[in-house]
Amino acid sequence: MGRLRVLLLWLAWWLSQAGIAHGAGSVRLAGGLTLGGLFPVHARGAAGRACGTLKKEQGVHRLEAMLYALDRINADPELLPGVRLGARLLDTCSRDTYALEQALSFVQALIRGRGDGEEASVRCPGGVPPLRAAPPERVVAVVGASASSVSIMVANVLRLFAIPQISYASTAPELSDSTRYDFFSRVVPPDSYQAQAMVDIVRALGWNYVSTLASEGNYGESGVEAFVQISREAGGVCIAQSIKIPREPKPGEFHKVIRRLMETPNARGIIIFANEDDIRRVLEATRQANLTGHFLWVGSDSWGSKISPILNLEEEAVGAITILPKRASIDGFDQYFMTRSLENNRRNIWFAEFWEENFNCKLTSSGGQSDDSTRKCTGEERIGQDSTYEQEGKVQFVIDAVYAIAHALHSMHQALCPGHTGLCPAMEPTDGRTLLHYIRAVRFNGSAGTPVMFNENGDAPGRYDIFQYQATNGSASSGGYQAVGQWAEALRLDMEALQWSGDPHEVPPSQCSLPCGPGERKKMVKGVPCCWHCEACDGYRFQVDEFTCEACPGHMRPTPNHTGCRPTPVVRLTWSSPWAALPLLLAVLGIMATTTIIATFMRHNDTPIVRASGRELSYVLLTGIFLIYAITFLMVAEPCAAVCASRRLLLGLGTTLSYSALLTKTNRIYRIFEQGKRSVTPPPFISPTSQLVITFGLTSLQVVGVIAWLGAQPPHSVIDYEEQRTVDPEQARGVLKCDMSDLSLIGCLGYSLLLMVTCTVYAIKARGVPETFNEAKPIGFTMYTTCIIWLAFVPIFFGTAQSAEKIYIQTTTLTVSLSLSASVSLGMLYVPKTYVILFHPEQNVQKRKRSLKKTSTMAAPPKSENSEDAK
Repeated sequence: MGRLRVLLLWLAWWLSQAGIAHGAGSVRLAGGLTLGGLFPVHARGAAGRACGTLKKEQGVHRLEAMLYALDRINADPELLPGVRLGARLLDTCSRDTYALEQALSFVQALIRGRGDGEEASVRCPGGVPPLRAAPPERVVAVVGASASSVSIMVANVLRLFAIPQISYASTAPELSDSTRYDFFSRVVPPDSYQAQAMVDIVRALGWNYVSTLASEGNYGESGVEAFVQISREAGGVCIAQSIKIPREPKPGEFHKVIRRLMETPNARGIIIFANEDDIRRVLEATRQANLTGHFLWVGSDSWGSKISPILNLEEEAVGAITILPKRASIDGFDQYFMTRSLENNRRNIWFAEFWEENFNCKLTSSGGQSDDSTRKCTGEERIGQDSTYEQEGKVQFVIDAVYAIAHALHSMHQALCPGHTGLCPAMEPTDGRTLLHYIRAVRFNGSAGTPVMFNENGDAPGRYDIFQYQATNGSASSGGYQAVGQWAEALRLDMEALQWSGDPHEVPPSQCSLPCGPGERKKMVKGVPCCWHCEACDGYRFQVDEFTCEACPGHMRPTPNHTGCRPTPVVRLTWSSPWAALPLLLAVLGIMATTTIIATFMRHNDTPIVRASGRELSYVLLTGIFLIYAITFLMVAEPCAAVCASRRLLLGLGTTLSYSALLTKTNRIYRIFEQGKRSVTPPPFISPTSQLVITFGLTSLQVVGVIAWLGAQPPHSVIDYEEQRTVDPEQARGVLKCDMSDLSLIGCLGYSLLLMVTCTVYAIKARGVPETFNEAKPIGFTMYTTCIIWLAFVPIFFGTAQSAEKIYIQTTTLTVSLSLSASVSLGMLYVPKTYVILFHPEQNVQKRKRSLKKTSTMAAPPKSENSEDAK
């Protein structure tokens, strides 16, 4: 620090001797206390020149605002009574290095003061003291600078000499570091507040994927850095690209910028911290790339509500949202400035140049010649009448900065010089550190009526107006900036006031990925928290939250949009179902036919045909057939414990009775035929009683098995949600049924099928019996047909196990197969007999015995009812 101070002292002394700091000229006002002022009166020069063209608004307006504020303070008897504030106002030419050279003139008085001892020892020949120049003004505080890069450069020097500095426009967050810039304060909020406001705007618009664009330098880079940091901490906003515009851009640089921005086309929102020239050239490159309307600009206060960056580029600026520190137009300054003329404003050495620029005229040159292409100024022109005039946006802050120093000096004067009018020895010279303390403590209503104050870092509170550039009547060129909101620690954005190209009231998206639809979850892209793929919650899954899909419980299915679950409908085979029509019809007809046959047989119980058919087994067989038909009604009935128990018992009982009786018959016929070949002795167990015992013995196995099953597993109804859990959840159904699986259902019929196969085997063996046993062939045909029916049943029943209509198809197939098998037995064995009994009673008589000659080759059957021959 000591070496740097010595170096700067030497540099300042050299510049003062060389006259560099003075060469550019300055505006001076005499006073007891002198304030410094730094203003960008001229733009940065090109081709090695320090200064370029005059900046009418940013330069001259702001400089005149300080002069206006000093005039008012000096005329105010209540503020600093007896003390006149003077000024030394310098041009920074918008360049940090040049501004440093100029600012060194503020510390010359300090350098001279410290060198007085050395100069006293110097004597000219003859003892004549050396000539001394008039001492420079002692600057107690500095107003400025404008650009953050300039303020940073100047602040590093002023802090070495304890000179407080208040900026009216520098907003770089870096300047909030009180350890490095402890003598720096500002009446505008830092860009960290601005960045927070921009993050809030982005989030309010629903954007989560934006790019940043910054001019190289403290302002642009610090602003973007603050935005990135705040967006990262707040979450929900991702940075697609961060692009920096070089300080000295090469040809084609801005086309390169646009191409890079288009590498992430979904990031339409562009956060731009750039100077006016860079903003303009970016908009020009956008037009040349034919991308007008694609980018959605969010501009910092360097854009604000200025016309110059978008002049003749209004189409590209439509929809741009910009922010600007909250400000107001100062009417008193307008009255002051519009009355300035060449005659009454000689103190401003740059005012003549402003006059020529403002009125597009030329004052008489020193050579007495004027430019023929430009008219000669008359000096009678009037600002605001002969030229356009609009107060520059930072005028308010310049005035507030000057008043902040004045109020601090006033408080310091009251504390150090109580009762004195004018300066007292305690303030000569004014101590910079003490003055800084009073500056940080000021609190007053500024020129716009808003409070002026500083926090511990010297920053002003953040208050911003939010604008949007909008077209008027469809024309961008005739549009303008419209206030759409405010930010003061929290955002207030009027969404209805916003207008956009396309649908005026629909905010265009700036998102890496579009929001997922209902029933879709976000599958995040690794490393990019704002990018994701949408994955449908398919099948039986539903959307729990935006990142998770889960399966619905077993008894439920997802809603159509898969955002929740709903109960799965429960179905069963009902009486009105089309699937029940054919089984019920067959059952009704079968029961009617069976009842008719039983009644006929009972009425003609002692006739030859009935006796020849074996009355006892016939009644058992007909009872089984009746039960087979009746089971259809139990299969269609609503499942309950009683119905389920009846199904278990009767499903196999009817077929078991039928096939036990038929097996007993065929076995009897086969044994009689086989015994007759070997001897005349009849085989055992062929009496009616024996036949019944055998039949009921075979049937008892089925009954015992079912009773044991009922005891081990009591029947009940269940809702099976897996049976019709189809691929499409909309087709899923819960099936109300008895607790019988497909295998257990077939198990009920398994014993009957075994009896059927055995009976078929005996029927095949007995196919060669004489016509005396004419019932063997109908039984054989019955069993063949029954086997075909059940062979067809098995693939149909199990082949539809995965069908959505399983319950209907399987129940219908089973009941129809049972009814058909019963109908075959009824039609083959009893319908012909009943037909003869009812319609040909003359044939229902005992037939004469065949001749002995005809029957001599075989043994006569034993005489019983079952051996009578009947046609």
